[in-house]
Amino acid sequence: KSANPQWREQFDFHYFSDRKDMLDIEVWRKDNKKHEELLGTCQVDITALPMKQINCLELPLEKQPASLLMLIAVAPCTGVSISDLCVCPLGDPSERQQISQRYCIKNSFQDMKDVGFLQVKVLKAVDLLAADFSGKSDPFCVLELGNDSLQTHTVYKNLNPEWNKVFTFPIKDIHDVLEVTVFDEDGDKPPDFLGKVAIPLLSV
Repeated sequence: KSANPQWREQFDFHYFSDRKDMLDIEVWRKDNKKHEELLGTCQVDITALPMKQINCLELPLEKQPASLLMLIAVAPCTGVSISDLCVCPLGDPSERQQISQRYCIKNSFQDMKDVGFLQVKVLKAVDLLAADFSGKSDPFCVLELGNDSLQTHTVYKNLNPEWNKVFTFPIKDIHDVLEVTVFDEDGDKPPDFLGKVAIPLLSV
């Protein structure tokens, strides 16, 4: 019930060189749980923004007299990676030893923001639901930790997909929960939900 909402939320998007350079933003209004209406959209060209500084942008929404105020910072991606199983970041014994040293008890207060990191190997899914008329699905897997999100590629027409990818996240809050969700890619339409599991970091 506000025409001037303040969200004050921060989201980290991991931008890799093979991704598109436009950040798409949509503003929606929600009457109740069932009815939603698109109020307006805008785009930000990431390549046009200066690096390593906070950019304050007032973005006009298309077909609306309204505008959206955002702070966007483009910085090098640190502590985040996607790799194949054969080049797993923790596969090298010397690297494991360096990490053990970095997070040993005596170094606990060296860097208060460096809580640790989480490495997740997404191997495969088994016996997924068929979301398409063909009796198959086009599944991909999304991993979310706090406001960080990474995803696998899509395996087409398969109910037992193998992704074999390794994801590495920096941990900002030890009380965060890793959410792993499997979706069915559906062309230009929103993806269909196939299943989800939540893993609290404190249980790892």
